[in-house]
Amino acid sequence: MGTGSLIFLVVIAILVFYVVAIYNRLVTLKNRFQNSFAQIDVQLKRRYDLIPNLVETAKAYLEHERGTLEAVIAARNEAMAGLKAAAANPESAQALSQLAKAEGGLQGALGKLSIVVEDYPDLKADTNMRQLSEELTSTENRVSFARQAFNDAVTDYNSYKQSFPPVILAGTFGHVKDASLLEFADKEQLQAAPKVSF
Repeated sequence: MGTGSLIFLVVIAILVFYVVAIYNRLVTLKNRFQNSFAQIDVQLKRRYDLIPNLVETAKAYLEHERGTLEAVIAARNEAMAGLKAAAANPESAQALSQLAKAEGGLQGALGKLSIVVEDYPDLKADTNMRQLSEELTSTENRVSFARQAFNDAVTDYNSYKQSFPPVILAGTFGHVKDASLLEFADKEQLQAAPKVSF
């Protein structure tokens, strides 16, 4: 075996290792953003579990506000369905868009409930209501941090996938579509600290 053949084999080996490294990096980045979505999933489920307790606590005080309470539960159920679809496929732009829309509806319903609660001083003073409100606010913060981590992981994945030379090989390795960011319609409101006051 001549020197030329040896050099050729070394070059081929280096290329194979480089291609394997690109494949492994794509897989790692994809797993990272999928895991980041799992963290959003955990926090949103926690939030959805708090809402029925909040509504139950408010029911005793808000007998004339059944429509508001029912709207909160309906919005929660829609958001849960959106979360289930997005959790099944966190790469789907459509599923993430559906979740974002449902979350916007839920935020709106909770905002209306907050306004109604302001008219009921006894409910505002209720220990259970205050504790649930604090837990909900804390969970909102966690959702915000988890969403930021997810969007950062998606950006890392997309940036690497779109860079050269991975862009040449990504489609071959099954990484055809870019991952989508989870953005809510009311970005300006969400950049401010969440305000849930009862």
